[in-house]
Amino acid sequence: MTDALKRLSDEGVAIWLDDLSRERITSGNLAELLDQQHVVGVTTNPSIFQKAISAGEGYEQQVGDLAFRRVSVEEALRMITCADVRDAADILRPVFDATGGRDGRVSIEVDPRLAHNTRATVAEARQLAWLVDRPNTLIKIPATLAGLPAITQTIASGISVNVTLIFSLERYRQVMDAYLTGLEQADAKGLDISKIHSVASFFVSRVDTEIDQRLDALGTEQATALRGKAALANARLAYQAYEEVIASDRWKALEAKNANVQRPLWASTGVKDPAYPDTLYVTELVAPDTVNTMPEATLEAAADHAEITGDTVRGTYEQARADLDAVEKLGISYDEVVALLEREGVEKFEASWNDLLTSTQAELERLAPKEL
Repeated sequence: MTDALKRLSDEGVAIWLDDLSRERITSGNLAELLDQQHVVGVTTNPSIFQKAISAGEGYEQQVGDLAFRRVSVEEALRMITCADVRDAADILRPVFDATGGRDGRVSIEVDPRLAHNTRATVAEARQLAWLVDRPNTLIKIPATLAGLPAITQTIASGISVNVTLIFSLERYRQVMDAYLTGLEQADAKGLDISKIHSVASFFVSRVDTEIDQRLDALGTEQATALRGKAALANARLAYQAYEEVIASDRWKALEAKNANVQRPLWASTGVKDPAYPDTLYVTELVAPDTVNTMPEATLEAAADHAEITGDTVRGTYEQARADLDAVEKLGISYDEVVALLEREGVEKFEASWNDLLTSTQAELERLAPKEL
């Protein structure tokens, strides 16, 4: 079952699980995935927590205690989510130690309602790092325009960051610049930059979902031939941009001070279109120094039947550029699509967070003491 995942790991792809729940932690399932499926990290987001906490497995005692203390729903939610991330980080700590901090990471996201507020995002990033209090935490900051300076400031304060919701090549370059600037500022402050890590989460499947929908609306033979090509092309050109940055003099100066590369992380790798292989965004995005964070269904599919044939990214850049150019020539604006996806990404996480606040408030009220 795990030969494919081992081959994927051997090619330099770190396998992270895009899911977390208290039940997964307490049942031993997370530890089992580390032991048997080559999983070396965990990512979370507001949608994942909304699903986990709404299911209710294992949360009632903590919610009851919080209800008796009459804490606000925002404080309760942070206590609940940080407890899960802290426990997961403890399970992953041996991986963190064995890889020198490269893997064994657990991500937790800043409140998505702060995505367009730089100062509040930085304040929450610091608060989350303090609350979880584990060295193998990554604080997730969305790659909005307001998020870019927040990434720099958070990195500059020595906090490791998972940059999320990256859809465009231009924004990805800005993210890499924000990371390098943060490292330079941290170094100027005298911080040990070898302790600072980052990944840049480049979203994949949503690009195909949006562009395929527009191709289908055109209905031409040319349009049909381009279905399922845009997301891979976009991600592969992102890796080309990454290679250009790590070949730069600016990066080499930081590397000489033991800085860590900001690895590209392939996010949103669950295939949405049943016409495509369910391991498409795993087998076609194999490259050194990358992370692939998979929902459990994708992880199981990859373990069962993914065909890992080596590097499937380098050497594809010319075709990738041609595919995106061909989409553009059909009247589908790349810039419009990626701007829409970023906006929708933030809105979806905000909606999940608001749903989570509502359901948590209802549980606090249900479990609250009837009298003081």
